[in-house]
Amino acid sequence: MAAVQGPPGKQWPVRPGVQHQNSHNTGNLTLNRTINLYPLTNYTFGTKEPLFEKDASVPARFQRMREEFVKIGMRRTIGSLKMIKDRHWLTTTTLERRRTSASYRVRHSTTQRQLSLPVWYMRQSVEGVLLVHEHGLPHVLLLQLGTAFFKLPGGELNPGEDEIEGLKRLLTETLGRQDGVKQEWVIEDTIGNWWRPNFEPPQYPYIPPHITKPKEHKRLFLVQLQDRALFAVPKNYKLVAAPLFELYDNAQGYGPIISSLSQSLCRFNFVYM
Repeated sequence: MAAVQGPPGKQWPVRPGVQHQNSHNTGNLTLNRTINLYPLTNYTFGTKEPLFEKDASVPARFQRMREEFVKIGMRRTIGSLKMIKDRHWLTTTTLERRRTSASYRVRHSTTQRQLSLPVWYMRQSVEGVLLVHEHGLPHVLLLQLGTAFFKLPGGELNPGEDEIEGLKRLLTETLGRQDGVKQEWVIEDTIGNWWRPNFEPPQYPYIPPHITKPKEHKRLFLVQLQDRALFAVPKNYKLVAAPLFELYDNAQGYGPIISSLSQSLCRFNFVYM
């Protein structure tokens, strides 16, 4: 079979500095994963104080993202250069000397690729996929706001926060019980990665080739629920169990991410307990 090559004289955009966190343990992954699903009736649902979004509207959220992109992005760039200097990978004097060299651009680009500098700010988000079963069918637990907006539990990571610990924190803030009993969240596996190219609603399960600086990276994790649990739902939300067949190919009702969960989860072997 002949190798596939791009058009002569054209190259795909290079994305120096794109790093994907992989702090969670992947040593136990197998080709055939088994996930236990427990009946919806095994779980108790209470209520707690409302949980409000950081932004009052979608335009306000994108405006905040623009401001963070400018402010935090510049701070990250400065911090990265300082880290390089502190570790003697690249000093300011060396950098200035290379700027005057004819081969500066080649050498500098090589150094940048090797170090994978995070030279811009990209928002990191995580969401958890919690599964139960009813009538022998997998159901996804979704938060419903109003009559037509659905979301997975999760949210934004703090700067430098670990993905797994951040997701556990967000799940506790969203659904954690209020009686002081610690909630155990078992994060099983990554089931999807989505990128937001611009400060706009569209997100994609890949980085479009013309985008060199995506504005947000969202990672989805499968969460193994215990056989029984108590969830405290914020009063301004409803927690609903949506069957996979209702989500499948229903982007109009649930958006592209939730409606693709059926495909993302089909590699798992579900055992109905």
